Amino acid sequence: MAVTDEAIEKIKAMIVSGELSPGDRLPPEKELSERLGLSRNSMREAVKALEVIRVLDVRRGDGTYVTSLEPHLLLEAVSFVADMHDDDSLLEIFAVRRMLESQATGLAATLGTDEAVAALETELASLDADVTIDDLVDHDIRFHREIVQMAGNTYLASLIESLSGQTVRARVWRGLTEQGAVERTLSEHRAIADAIAQRDPNLATSLATAHIAGVERWLRQAATA
Repeated sequence: MAVTDEAIEKIKAMIVSGELSPGDRLPPEKELSERLGLSRNSMREAVKALEVIRVLDVRRGDGTYVTSLEPHLLLEAVSFVADMHDDDSLLEIFAVRRMLESQATGLAATLGTDEAVAALETELASLDADVTIDDLVDHDIRFHREIVQMAGNTYLASLIESLSGQTVRARVWRGLTEQGAVERTLSEHRAIADAIAQRDPNLATSLATAHIAGVERWLRQAATA
């Protein structure tokens, strides 16, 4: 193991063990390097690496702190990688989203509160017959976000959010170019919401899988046209 990797592992162990908690300030560099038996250079490189992935927050002139360690912070690196995708890899992003979000939808049918189910139905009822593509995409983002949040797993929600943001352009593109896309999307959303309201996780999972797979299928055909 490289010395810097060893330093990263030792700092991580301090956090995992509870010796360092979210918001805690790390001991001074000299003290920490001596305690862990590592050089100050390797400690410095480890801190830089952990700052990049938002585990540590280096405040110039103040010190180095453990961040809140909230999921949206820790998963920013995933969002960065997704931002760098090209059109060929977009299908892979959709595939990952399909696998994760379909399971989250099943969990929503099991764990979602009555209030959350009612909010989902209100979201669907907020659209009228003259919905624009922009309105549809905004609704689509809210609809799927509410369902994922119903699953009650903040890490899963943050991961899906980071992936979902990369698919907005394709969703707009489909809405503009595919005949009947608006009506089909709303119909599929209503079916998913009904399955969640009926507390049927198997049906909800299947419908969500088919819903996202439909966009994948269209994207694959559009890319080869």
